[in-house]
Amino acid sequence: MGILTDDMKRVVSEQQLGFIATVCPDGTPNLSPKGTTAVWDDDHLIFCDIRSPGTMANLRQNPAIEINVVDQLSRKGYRFKGKAEELTTGTVFEEVLAAREASGNKNPMRAVALMTVERALPLTSPAYDQGVTEADLRNIYRRRFEALWNGADDQTAMLE
Repeated sequence: MGILTDDMKRVVSEQQLGFIATVCPDGTPNLSPKGTTAVWDDDHLIFCDIRSPGTMANLRQNPAIEINVVDQLSRKGYRFKGKAEELTTGTVFEEVLAAREASGNKNPMRAVALMTVERALPLTSPAYDQGVTEADLRNIYRRRFEALWNGADDQTAMLE
């Protein structure tokens, strides 16, 4: 059994949006959202290089990476730490490319980042420490997103 639990796999598969942190050559952080974040197997996550020149350049110089994936309604998710490599050929690259083409995805993929997960930890909102339930948070944030979608102008309307 690998490091990724069934729940970790579920959250990544459902959310798909991962916030990818890499290290720039000057040592500063680079954070970039990737809507192609996916589980590869029990020990690996992937994301596609569609428009990620900075992220991929950083990984070529320093493979350290952290990926955070969070369900925005429940305010729960996971942080994955490890190392990643850029793949432009090989089995993983070809399988990801074929799957994207089969699904009709037209975004050009230049590479795949394959992350070996070395550590995975849960992320939860501090609201849970105050006794707020997952159902409460889902209702609060569902209303907030609906209000945003419908053009609400202020935060109070979003929480009503």
